[in-house]
Amino acid sequence: MATDRKSPAELDWEASCLAPALSRAPERKADFEDDSGLSLPRLALPADCDERYLEDLGFPGQFPFTRGIQPTMYRGRLWTMRQYAGFSTAEASNARYRYLLSQGTTGLSVAFDLPTQLGLDSDHPMSLGEVGKVGVAIDTLADAEALFRDIPLDQVSTSMTINAPAAVLLAMYVAVAEKQGVAPGKLSGTIQNDVLKEYAARGTYIFPPRPSLRLTTDIFAWCERHAPRFNTISISGYHIREAGSTAVEEVAFTLADAIAYVEAALAAGLSVDSFAPRLAFFFNCTSDLFGEVAKFRAARRLWARIMRDRFKAQNPKSQMLRFHTQTAGHTLTAQQCDNNIVRVALQALAAVLGGTQSLHTNSRDEALALPSEESVRIALRTQQIIAFETGAADSVDPLGGSFLVESMTDRVEAEARALIDEIDAMGGMVAAIEAGFVQRRIEDSAYKTQCAIERGDKVVVGVNKFAIEERERPAVFHLDPEVERQQRDKLASVRARRDNAIVQTCLDRLETAARGSDNLMPPILDAVRAYCSLGEICDRLRRVFGEFRGN
Repeated sequence: MATDRKSPAELDWEASCLAPALSRAPERKADFEDDSGLSLPRLALPADCDERYLEDLGFPGQFPFTRGIQPTMYRGRLWTMRQYAGFSTAEASNARYRYLLSQGTTGLSVAFDLPTQLGLDSDHPMSLGEVGKVGVAIDTLADAEALFRDIPLDQVSTSMTINAPAAVLLAMYVAVAEKQGVAPGKLSGTIQNDVLKEYAARGTYIFPPRPSLRLTTDIFAWCERHAPRFNTISISGYHIREAGSTAVEEVAFTLADAIAYVEAALAAGLSVDSFAPRLAFFFNCTSDLFGEVAKFRAARRLWARIMRDRFKAQNPKSQMLRFHTQTAGHTLTAQQCDNNIVRVALQALAAVLGGTQSLHTNSRDEALALPSEESVRIALRTQQIIAFETGAADSVDPLGGSFLVESMTDRVEAEARALIDEIDAMGGMVAAIEAGFVQRRIEDSAYKTQCAIERGDKVVVGVNKFAIEERERPAVFHLDPEVERQQRDKLASVRARRDNAIVQTCLDRLETAARGSDNLMPPILDAVRAYCSLGEICDRLRRVFGEFRGN
């Protein structure tokens, strides 16, 4: 129960953490009241902040960050509202980005097509039928220039969902910024760059795990020196959950991946506090409202303790788990697809109550096709309604102290820690993936869930209960089949215009660097600036690293 009398711990927090935060970022409005005129506390606290409270919960902005990583959370600044978008050509995606920015999106999130994710050019035989379908096709710097045309990259935070060829896409982004006159040090955003989860849950890998980790840590080192504001990795539990894991497995496998990246960076000679502040995370959010809030709080606390106790990180920013959230694609249904609007609203609310730093809301028609412009706008408005109409953003960690939420937070942390210990005993996450352990756990969980749905034990409204006969489906987006031909023609035109002697020199230098131990970002940047294609760059790396073949 809250009290007007402040404990010594609360006074210390206000002096050391809250006051400086308020001076740096004034609150969004002078007073926070509900519709009845009742003032809302910045942070609800128990009557006595005893030792157990301080150890497990603490205060927002302080270790172990259970209650949030910023002292004022959304009272100081709202989460970044992103909408994941990318389809067809770079020009079409650019138009969608500018529309989203005009509607109030505060950050871009780029989806790439399957060939791009696999390091294949649009004219590769394996790309047939997939160009521009699940994201935008990017073959060369010319496509990246079109993708971000008229978008000032020093003013927009951009997240790029790309993994195996992440270094190439980051290089393209940097090169586009250079052409705009923007130095890498002024860029902000995130490159997903999380290849370990690809082996376990998603499948868009190229190289074996160990050379892939080299590429990841090369990005860490290059960004530390040249792009310190850019998040070098978004360690993703989202796809693990989409593949069928439980919430506990999502936390455990994500943090186990993160441990592997930290260990790889340390082995490469980096100091933990030099790169750990730029680690970011990416989680799923289902409709299990209280369970998801508990999951986010438990993940923050567990990561803080791992970084402090296991890796001896001293910088508080190295101990903070900063994360992006996307509502759960696997919960969307093609049947009665307008029900998805409600699902997404509840999932977005859970993410906000759990303290996310940025959020993407799925669109109602994504179980049918790429989302329409109208559906994307509804998804964005969902975030804006939560931010400005519900009061959910007006207090820090509003469900903190709930008997239910606190007990669930404790259980998620304990069970995730036990699973991480099991992975450690196997030799770490790379060894666990190579042995198929992670994949089997996810598959088993997915099977159990599907059986529960088919038995009717787990209700999916509109599917196995409350179903109706639908005579018509809503109009959905259709991709023009001419897109693939246009993209191939564009690539051929770039190859005809560029200086191919310089291209070959750049590719040879890249291959030489890959056979040695030099950081690969500089030769990749040179290749990108010379308009080498994504496929050409990845093919040279394939010569050296080989390709991974799944079990």
